[in-house]
Amino acid sequence: MRLGLNRITGLDRFLTSWKSQDDPGTGDYFAKMNPTGSPQGVFYKGSTLYWRSAPWPWPTSSSSATVSWGFNYDSVNNEDEVSYAYSIDDPSIISRLVVGNSGLLQKLMWNDGDLQWKEFWSVPKYQCDNYRHCGAYGKCGPESDNNVYKFECTCLPGYEPKSRKNWDHRDGSGGCVRKQLGLSMCGNGEGFVKVERLKAPDTFNAVWMDMSMSSSECEQACLRNCSCTAFISMNIDGKGTRCLAWYDATELATYTRKSIGFLGHKRQLAITISSVMVTLFMVCLMAYICLMKKRKTKVKRKLHNQSLYFTGTKGYWKGHELEESSSHPDLLIFDLGCIIAATDNFSPINKLGQGGFGSVFKGQLSNGQEVAIKRLSYSSAQGIEEFKNEVLLIAKLQHRNLVKLFGCCIQGEEKMLIYEYMPNKSLDFFIFDHTRSSLLNWGKRFEIIIGIARGILYLHQDSRLKIIHRDLKTSNVLLDGEMNPKISDFGIARISNGDQIQDTTTRVVGTYGYMSPEYAIFGKFSTKSDVFSFGVILLEIVSGKKNNSSYQRHDSLTLIGHVWELWREDRVLDIVDSSMNDSFVSHEVLRCIQIGLLCVQEDAMDRPTMLAVLLMLSCETTLPSPKQPAFIFRRPTNNLGSITGERFYSINDVTITEFEAR
Repeated sequence: MRLGLNRITGLDRFLTSWKSQDDPGTGDYFAKMNPTGSPQGVFYKGSTLYWRSAPWPWPTSSSSATVSWGFNYDSVNNEDEVSYAYSIDDPSIISRLVVGNSGLLQKLMWNDGDLQWKEFWSVPKYQCDNYRHCGAYGKCGPESDNNVYKFECTCLPGYEPKSRKNWDHRDGSGGCVRKQLGLSMCGNGEGFVKVERLKAPDTFNAVWMDMSMSSSECEQACLRNCSCTAFISMNIDGKGTRCLAWYDATELATYTRKSIGFLGHKRQLAITISSVMVTLFMVCLMAYICLMKKRKTKVKRKLHNQSLYFTGTKGYWKGHELEESSSHPDLLIFDLGCIIAATDNFSPINKLGQGGFGSVFKGQLSNGQEVAIKRLSYSSAQGIEEFKNEVLLIAKLQHRNLVKLFGCCIQGEEKMLIYEYMPNKSLDFFIFDHTRSSLLNWGKRFEIIIGIARGILYLHQDSRLKIIHRDLKTSNVLLDGEMNPKISDFGIARISNGDQIQDTTTRVVGTYGYMSPEYAIFGKFSTKSDVFSFGVILLEIVSGKKNNSSYQRHDSLTLIGHVWELWREDRVLDIVDSSMNDSFVSHEVLRCIQIGLLCVQEDAMDRPTMLAVLLMLSCETTLPSPKQPAFIFRRPTNNLGSITGERFYSINDVTITEFEAR
């Protein structure tokens, strides 16, 4: 087995873990060769370095070694390739290197006695195996006093803990910093402190000196180069002693000095250079602070014009009752660069769909969190008001059947909302497709109906704000990984103030087929408008048919009308989605259809509240008989009963009113 990089073709051979013991998909852990500096074996968890090996003897283009137990190790490091391999002399011995999904890199040996793989070696096994467990300039290992309660991390000579508080709490990840012992300049009597019984430091910035030399020669060669800060001398069997040196670090320690009162020419020059560098740094720092302050003021002015205010990670809309609240909604503000990286610059591959708001993209944040990003289109019919409305409402709402908003991004002309990602898309994706609808049996459909009802009840009654959604439909019901429903899209939702029962708008927006008659015709909306929409959704879930689809073989032009006719003829089970294959419970389906008809009654006062709907769905109570639903459109017929090609009328003589739909 060989791991490593072919520098010519770019082929990188490495090992990855499975997702789980039974899932061979790509997991979180992988082991590979790091080709920079002096190559070494590395073990990653995601993008985080988890463990690294000791440096291999890489000074020549190829090298090999044999250790006990019959293992042969071979390494290659030249212009064409950097790689590592091991083999076994005895062909009867079977061994393999495995990256486990639990986070272990294991070498396993086959045992013929019990016919099982036995662990021969594994990492990381101990605390000190973990990368940077004791941070920069710290060392990890057992102490000589054998005190099991003593912290395993200590600082290198001349260093002290960066945070004594964290150190006392046995957290050494912050590492150590140099003690203030005075100025130490290269070429002024400095030397090296010998530290024994440690694995060699990280070799990302280490270089093998191209010669054979003793330990003292290695030290002198390093001292002659002010960029060389540490070295190790390794005795390679059959090849002599090799020297590995580190550059651009700060491991130089100060030897005893006879006097620090007189500064020679070199020291004066060094101090002058240092002063100039510090001055330049301060000038650059001040320029950067001014630039950021100017940019922040510009962004704040733009947000002020849009009436959007942010304090830390919290946002609120000026002029609204939430401004006076003692607890503003927690809202993460995402940088545009973060969103561009998460979506691969809004790649078409990551596009999930298109709506009135704009496009929706799938993204993955730097921490691995998958998100859905709604990007406001420049030409969108919905604008900043809908954007503000959605941020205001959904950031304040928390319910298992409402989609979760992580935050937003407002930068330049870009306005985006960042939601939790719903892997199963929306409800209409399943119920209106004959193939996918078979994946939803009656039990799952009933659970979805209950979940939607609970979400709407929370909006109407259980949340601090009484909210009317105004655009409930199957495409605005998203499904998570377990097919749990979550209501989304609060762009046109309204807050009902106090005990206000009904409100009126001159701008009717919504989706044809889901709007109640009083809203579509007169612009009047209330919680009963949402109840009407829920009734339509319920009937669509049961039937697998859209309400606003034309029914060519029936006089009724809507699903509501068709269900009403079947109800009056006592044949309402004929509407049930055939993809459920008669696996449904008849009395439950009949009950749901009756509740759906109660919700779509023409008079809003006749419709039940969402609390009553949920009780009717959950309890075996006697239900009232539904009255005639709204929008019972029929095909006109002539005196002989045949369908004519004339315009359509409703049976209650109300004309089909034109309205603005989304």
